[in-house]
Amino acid sequence: MRFSGFGYMFLLAFAVLVTGIAAARAALPALGPGVPAFTVRPGFRVTLAASHLSEARFLCFDNHGTLFVSGPGHGQILALRKADAHGKFQSITTFIHGYSHVQCMVYRNNWLWFATSTGIYKVADSDGIKPAGAVQTIIDPSRLPKFGGHWWRSLLVTKHHLYTSVGDLDNITDCRNLGREIIWRYNRDGTGKTLWCSGIRNTERLRMRPGTREIWGCDEGSDNFGHPLGEHFGQQRVTDLNPPDEFNHYIRGGFYGHPYVVGNNIPRYELLHNPKTMHYAEISIPPAWCFHAHWSTISFTFLTSDYFPGMKGDAIVACHGSWDSTKKVGYRLQCVLFDKLTGKPYGSFRIVSTLGPNNSFLARPVDVAEAPDGSIYFSSDSNGCVYHVTWIGKKSDSDTQIP
Repeated sequence: MRFSGFGYMFLLAFAVLVTGIAAARAALPALGPGVPAFTVRPGFRVTLAASHLSEARFLCFDNHGTLFVSGPGHGQILALRKADAHGKFQSITTFIHGYSHVQCMVYRNNWLWFATSTGIYKVADSDGIKPAGAVQTIIDPSRLPKFGGHWWRSLLVTKHHLYTSVGDLDNITDCRNLGREIIWRYNRDGTGKTLWCSGIRNTERLRMRPGTREIWGCDEGSDNFGHPLGEHFGQQRVTDLNPPDEFNHYIRGGFYGHPYVVGNNIPRYELLHNPKTMHYAEISIPPAWCFHAHWSTISFTFLTSDYFPGMKGDAIVACHGSWDSTKKVGYRLQCVLFDKLTGKPYGSFRIVSTLGPNNSFLARPVDVAEAPDGSIYFSSDSNGCVYHVTWIGKKSDSDTQIP
């Protein structure tokens, strides 16, 4: 193909423009204004999307670009709207209030579903500004386990069903007779209660892996693993490394070990002589992926687009961070890589660390949500902030190595 002098100059100018834009993106700092001194993986950028929120726990986008943020202590759901070019929201309003310990949310077919410590509800959303009608009760408090212990209620809403669970009352208690430590499946109208799986300790978020009907969740591990061996805080070589947090594929009828076995079917020392322990070890389904102990892997999202190069189908996990560890661990966003052929996890790498100097932390990630453009947002309940993670780099082999 031959170009005239004008055509050649136009192509040259266009190439220079594209190169300039790419160089400008690459030159952006990894941290935007107002973001603490997080450690960010090359190629990623973190900016401040919202600050000074009364609370920032679970996140959920609707079809209008509104980001809903739950505030359990204040019994409210905030609506964050009008994100600018840097992902910072210009409008923050109260969408729902008056629901004690509101937490996990799911948006589906113009309805915002939300779970509280006692019930499950839904409300119509027509514009992302205010509800388009009264809140409807799907499962009332009398039909769910009572408040207490690990009370954070999970919620997944699919085409025909909803799934929910609530965790252990304590650390390693068998509470299945109370309806806890079980993922229950219901029809979407709240009828037809069915036991889906059991033996979970504290799974706060359930999601379906894109392109499948597989239900996944992160289960937070138990504490004080080495206490029966005489360990105490500050001297706990066993407890600092055990048990792992788990990434589980929850199947119907499955048992996942709690409280008898942890991680890859390792018995709790306290329950070694319980006659049921070996039976549960034999039937327990081990994790699909193990995280480091005490990371407190509260929530996650699957990536559904190619916005982050090569990461479509992978999971981004929000790790709240430890208390039962001599040295603080977790406090990060971690990517779990899924094999495109087998659909199973095979590796992971850190995207953002929110740890500071001297065993301190700068933020505590709770939830992560994929925005309509494919970028992600994560919340921090320690400082009432929401952060925006974008891609500014080029794909290289080093981006997917396991640290």
